[in-house]
Amino acid sequence: MESIIKDDMLAYLISKGLISRQQHGFLARRSTCTQLIECLNDWTLNIENKQSLDVIYIDFAKAFDSVVHSKLLSKLASYGISGKLLCWIEDFLTDRYQYVAIDGFSSSTCTVISGVPQGSVLGPVLFIVYINDVCDVIVGNTACKLYADDVKLYSTVDFNGLSADLSASLDNLMYWSKTWQLKVNVNKCSVLRIGRNSSVTYF
Repeated sequence: MESIIKDDMLAYLISKGLISRQQHGFLARRSTCTQLIECLNDWTLNIENKQSLDVIYIDFAKAFDSVVHSKLLSKLASYGISGKLLCWIEDFLTDRYQYVAIDGFSSSTCTVISGVPQGSVLGPVLFIVYINDVCDVIVGNTACKLYADDVKLYSTVDFNGLSADLSASLDNLMYWSKTWQLKVNVNKCSVLRIGRNSSVTYF
């Protein structure tokens, strides 16, 4: 049942152009390799033009477990998923319970109040729908690449080693993350300068 819904829902979203072209995770004919090829092409052009650029790698803390069900359902509805299908997905997400078992001992059972079911067929698709519009908040000449919950931003820098567009995009992304309750794990984010060496600070 999950496989049927996943295939039909993806076919609909892709045919309508609703899935971001920057997403390379959990989609046919896209992978880490296709994302890296696009990035390498952009970065090589910058180097050939003797320009420097900054790359920011964004890490969301427990991203798959942090998806808010009501907000996910709202996004699905905005993409045209409605009626019995939307009700089915809501039922799929709700009334789930979990516990921890170690060496024959089990914790008490608790209700799962957020997140997409990991290990499920439908879970990854629901997640890429949830994170799909993050690229919409990126501004200027800043590029955004996605692989599931991994976000990569990059932009050329000026003679002072700064990028106003990249800074603004990062601010927008932080606001987006608060709105949709996907917490950015600053300690696991990193910045890469490609080109002239200088200090880089964005966080």
